[in-house]
Amino acid sequence: MSSPNDSLAGLRKSYERAELDETASASDPLKQFERWLTEAIDAKVPEPNAMTLATVAGDLRPSTRIVLIKGYDARGIVWFTNYQSRKGQELAGNPFAALQFHWVELERVVRIEGRVEKVDGAESDAYFASRPLDSRIGAWASPQSEVIEGRQVLVKNAAVIAAKHLLSPPRPPHWGGYRLVPDRWEFWQGRASRLHDRLRYRLQDGAWLRERLAP
Repeated sequence: MSSPNDSLAGLRKSYERAELDETASASDPLKQFERWLTEAIDAKVPEPNAMTLATVAGDLRPSTRIVLIKGYDARGIVWFTNYQSRKGQELAGNPFAALQFHWVELERVVRIEGRVEKVDGAESDAYFASRPLDSRIGAWASPQSEVIEGRQVLVKNAAVIAAKHLLSPPRPPHWGGYRLVPDRWEFWQGRASRLHDRLRYRLQDGAWLRERLAP
């Protein structure tokens, strides 16, 4: 029986859906991101709001995980999580991170780099209150990234929290939002013959400089 490894080298895809030209792209990377995110949502790609978050620990080991974008504006990109998780601990020691969106069906990737800060408590409170009840209970029940004996630990914790707070669990003090403040963006559009389009935006003297990168 053959293994997946036998066919990996032969896997090929020709990227021919679209192009990304300097004259057609926005001068502001946030506007370009909004355009592509809107198109991903309209195209009904699976989880267009999912993004990979990369952080680096004090021992310089990088780690990645998938989180969900919950907002964006001129200040940056926002998501919410447990501050005591591995990513939270790594951000506390090194407040720089990278985000990546991969919209496979559109043959597009967006990469964003910058400094990360916590959002203010009022913003975290407002988002937490909008979450489904089971998600609010789960934020209390899960000691995220810690070793546990089994799933029964989570189930027991959730039952205790549900009994204690009923329908109104408050936001845990260890849970809230982060905002990545971009200083670099990159937009990648797959093209034929592996001659992909890559446009990078980077801050220079307070303004965005747009550059084409070789694929």
